[in-house]
Amino acid sequence: MTGRGGRPPGGSVGRAAMVSGVLIAAGTGLGFLRDLVMADLFGASGSTDAFLVAWTIPETVSPLLIEDAMALLMVPVVTRLLARGDGLRPLVGTALPRMVLGLSVITGALAVAAPTVVDVLAPGLSEQGPAVQCVRLTAVTVVTFGVAGFMSATLRAHHRFGPPAAIYLAYNVGILALIAGLSGAVGVTSAAVGVACGSFLMVAVQLPAFLRCLRDAPAGPDAAPSGSVDVRLGLAAIAPIVVYTVTRQSQVFVERFIGAGLAAGSISHLNYAQKVAQVPMVLSLLIVTVTFPRLARASADGDTAQVARRIRQDLAVASAMVLAATAFLVAFAPVVIGVLFEHGEFTSADTASTAAILRVYALGLWGQMAVGLAARAFFAQKKPTWRPAAVLAAGLAVTAAIGGAFAASAGTLALAAANAAGITLAAVLMLAGLRRGVAPVPLRRIAADVARLVLAAAGACAAGTLAAGALDAPPVVRLAAGGLAVAAVFAVLAVLAGPGLVAPWIASRPLGGRHRRGRTESGDTSEQADRTESPDRTGPAPGTDGRGRPARAAGADVPLGRPLR
Repeated sequence: MTGRGGRPPGGSVGRAAMVSGVLIAAGTGLGFLRDLVMADLFGASGSTDAFLVAWTIPETVSPLLIEDAMALLMVPVVTRLLARGDGLRPLVGTALPRMVLGLSVITGALAVAAPTVVDVLAPGLSEQGPAVQCVRLTAVTVVTFGVAGFMSATLRAHHRFGPPAAIYLAYNVGILALIAGLSGAVGVTSAAVGVACGSFLMVAVQLPAFLRCLRDAPAGPDAAPSGSVDVRLGLAAIAPIVVYTVTRQSQVFVERFIGAGLAAGSISHLNYAQKVAQVPMVLSLLIVTVTFPRLARASADGDTAQVARRIRQDLAVASAMVLAATAFLVAFAPVVIGVLFEHGEFTSADTASTAAILRVYALGLWGQMAVGLAARAFFAQKKPTWRPAAVLAAGLAVTAAIGGAFAASAGTLALAAANAAGITLAAVLMLAGLRRGVAPVPLRRIAADVARLVLAAAGACAAGTLAAGALDAPPVVRLAAGGLAVAAVFAVLAVLAGPGLVAPWIASRPLGGRHRRGRTESGDTSEQADRTESPDRTGPAPGTDGRGRPARAAGADVPLGRPLR
């Protein structure tokens, strides 16, 4: 539902991102605590390698059924239902039971075939018995993550970002509770039990808001019949998104497949480094999580100029976040890993190995972020596209080739470098394809924006490296002072190099808009940065949709949900 005077619910994009950021940061913090507890209790050993092989299941299912595939599929579907004034009940009544049934069959198959799964994922693993047991426990996430992802996408399409942002907070609470209660009795298997229990909490934390959406949905003759559910839910629409998501996650498969033949603990070192490196990427992708419903609506309206502006602004802000974090991680990787993990069974040798991997991983963070952003732009279109999956397949081939060729001589560093090279190549190719396949994206301006931010990150990294060598203080103090130094230098250099890159995004309004003085405002179409880019516009004429027909005020009659509480 719209707010008073036709205003959409909620506040600015920046405020929605802040609310989501706080909850996701809390969940990420508990995820770090989870990894710290595991490092302290179990170190980096054959038993942790066994758990991490089973962890591959929720790691794969999470992007497939929560963050990437499910969101890319469901947010545009629900957005279009709301745009037509239809309710959610037909969609929930037809799609959700079928999905649960299909995912339950997959869960059962994984449990039965657990020994084969372990052999395929990590053929050289030293402790296969515990890995099989953990696989059977974590297989339940296939169903629970599917339901949680369905709820998350539906709530985000209604601009209710709070409950979806809290799912990993609930998830890690469950894991930590079970580790605390069972680690003394069953060892690392307690973490797998916690994964299963935590996944049910992901559903529980969203259930009240999801039920409110169903309650508020039209139930009378205006509601859409079950046969009118968007055709995007057909197999032809789902397949490109599923293949894209699995191909992206296959980078982890390649690492663990090759890493299983290296020294015991190698997979664990890669995992700990990756968990640290993922934090800035996840936070930067908050941007596209919050703005994806707007992108989907602009795409549905045929407003390619708006889509292009949204992509450029999101990429500038996300690039600034992730490149500043890259500068910090490269400069302070040994201190970060030491502070976080060097306790209990995690030794100084483990710290050195993990920190070296982290520095290499960090070089691929921009590529990880850019792939996630560009893929959403492709999948916001009504017609399914295979381009993101094809581009990622090319990047995966590079990852496998480099990792396979150099792992024997360079070990885990080769695997980290292969990951960074493959995903960066995929990002460049995917961004280049946006102009031809999605919208008139100004590629030269984007390249200039990113180049300026890369130079700012290089200067900040140099300053951080000098600070890391000059500071003689406790590690936590070094991290705090070094982080301030890196952030300050990056901010100054970024402002000098490209003023105004971030401000238009922060000022943008949520999707919905209102009529004002004879014209239509829709979300961020009235931003100052947009008004100054008129020479680049090749989209529909003002006041029309993509087919030359008069355009409705975006969201003027769309039930976009209540304000966040």
